[in-house]
Amino acid sequence: MDKGYFIKQMRAQQRWRLEDSINLLPSENVTSPQVRALLSSDFGHRYTLPVNTEYAGEFLENGYRGTKITTEIEIAAEKVAREVFGSRHACVQPLSGHIAAMIAIVAVTRRGDGMCSISMEHGGYDGYGQAYIPDILGLKASHLPFDMNRHTIDTTRATKLIRNKKPRLVILGASFIPFPYEMGPLRDACEDTDSVLAYDGSHVLGLIAGGIFQSPLKEGARILYGSTHKSFFGPQGGLIVTDEDDMDRQIRKNLTWRIVDNVHWNRVGALGQALLESKKFGGRYAKQVVRNAKRLGKELTQRGFPLMFEERGFTESHQLLIDIKGLKKAFGMTINDFSIMMEKSNLIIDSVARLGTSEITRMGVKEKDIPELASIFMEAAEGKNARKKTKCFRERFDMTYILP
Repeated sequence: MDKGYFIKQMRAQQRWRLEDSINLLPSENVTSPQVRALLSSDFGHRYTLPVNTEYAGEFLENGYRGTKITTEIEIAAEKVAREVFGSRHACVQPLSGHIAAMIAIVAVTRRGDGMCSISMEHGGYDGYGQAYIPDILGLKASHLPFDMNRHTIDTTRATKLIRNKKPRLVILGASFIPFPYEMGPLRDACEDTDSVLAYDGSHVLGLIAGGIFQSPLKEGARILYGSTHKSFFGPQGGLIVTDEDDMDRQIRKNLTWRIVDNVHWNRVGALGQALLESKKFGGRYAKQVVRNAKRLGKELTQRGFPLMFEERGFTESHQLLIDIKGLKKAFGMTINDFSIMMEKSNLIIDSVARLGTSEITRMGVKEKDIPELASIFMEAAEGKNARKKTKCFRERFDMTYILP
């Protein structure tokens, strides 16, 4: 293998994904140059115990020397996270949304406890299925009743289930999440049964940070956690926030040498930078994400592309859901084959029937630009090679939502 192979591949990736293609994945975003600089900085070389660790019976400010700045950036990142999410406590140590979920679940459950979440069948996160996190932690998983017509939790039946089963943990949030949840009745049911209501904000964390979609902590969730690289425009990683002192203590009790060891300080610094950016313009960004999603839904539907929930304005988040049966009828192919075909025109979508507007919003795309994008999308959907049009469209935009 050529000694320059990986550098060449990096440059090829940069050209393809940042210059030539348009990303409509709801699970990805793009970070600012400042965030990328932190990711590739000296912080990435360093390894230490997290702040405030007990070692061999002794309480250590830090386990290694040469770490005064890494200590400072963790403290600073958590401070900004508290400000952005309006919480009393924040933890930036999780390496991913999945790890954040495990930390949160371990903090509030014990083996043999029950937990309820949205099923995979209804767009819930696969990791909450019985064979995954519950199996590892010895928990009994069950699913919240769901209204597929409105694509949200069936609140009436869900509250009855909570009161009957009395699960220790109820998790809201999903991989398919176009609309917010009615949290009040679920909160009341959890309070009546001493269940902990948690909110997995992985997909909508950037919208929550921007003050839209919903405010989980204010609406009754006792803990909010999620990925920091989907609608939120940070590095890949996780974040946990809560208002409860005891919950924060339980979270931190389950960090070092239990679920977390090295927390990757380049990621912590990069997350802190992204949180500062969110504090500066997160509200404008989040509103534009939703506006773009709604407009894209309208424009694609007018051109004959099958999307769900037109009668409800398509979405209140960054996600649009593709009607799989309608796609098969209109284009004669599965969503997997369709996504492969679209990639030939450098239009990146997923193979599970979602479109997302987070990254194009970061590029600076506004509602007025969406009709042109929809037309390019439909050319590719009809089997035409739209690669040149994709590139020309992409070249007109650069990172609007960054700090100067």
